[in-house]
Amino acid sequence: MIAYENFWLGKINEFREYQKKKNVVVLTPDNFHEIVLDQNKDVLVEFYAPGCGQCKSLVYTKVAEVFKHEEGVVIAKLDTDAHKSLGEKYGVSGFPTLKFFPKDNKTGQEYDGGRNLDEFVSFINEKVGTGRDSKGKLTSKAGIVESLDTLVKELVAASEDEKKAILSRIEEEAGNLKGSTARYGMLYTSLAKQYTENGSGYATKEAKLLGRLISKSTSPLKAEELTLKRNILNTFASS
Repeated sequence: MIAYENFWLGKINEFREYQKKKNVVVLTPDNFHEIVLDQNKDVLVEFYAPGCGQCKSLVYTKVAEVFKHEEGVVIAKLDTDAHKSLGEKYGVSGFPTLKFFPKDNKTGQEYDGGRNLDEFVSFINEKVGTGRDSKGKLTSKAGIVESLDTLVKELVAASEDEKKAILSRIEEEAGNLKGSTARYGMLYTSLAKQYTENGSGYATKEAKLLGRLISKSTSPLKAEELTLKRNILNTFASS
């Protein structure tokens, strides 16, 4: 019985590892331009060689697991032995070489930060505007956009006559966002409208309700959406 259980436990672990590897996008000359140079995506690329020991020990699949629900973030890798021309184009001479391709600059910035999971996660959060911990959970900073927070504070302090103009500025600023932050901008706009319609007590009341719903949610993706809303609402409530 123990041997049987160990067999299936091993199979389950193998499947989990397979799922993690699927979160890393495999690049080729056919899809490199479409994925890496997409101006709506922030892309971290590992240029590697199959025989490289350091490449195999890199925590790359774990990084991809952390950000698997961020549509604007791509964790990818390219086999430079198989696709030498792309490695040469981006000046790859050692392995692993990591380059970051943010949505507003596709030249390929050398990543020279630390190589443990926490350091990778901190780098992406800082560069992209996401808010995740090393387990992939959303932090209290998730969904927060500084420029929109400033406008929210103006909205809360504004008179009724001023609110309409500030709401228009929030919509305009949110419309300029790309990648992961575009999703946050839509939430800011929706919540700002509801705040304007329902009054100053709306944010506190709604944030408490969302907290209860999050604790009861059985869907990770639904819980994430509710968490983003609660984080943004807390800005309204605390302003």
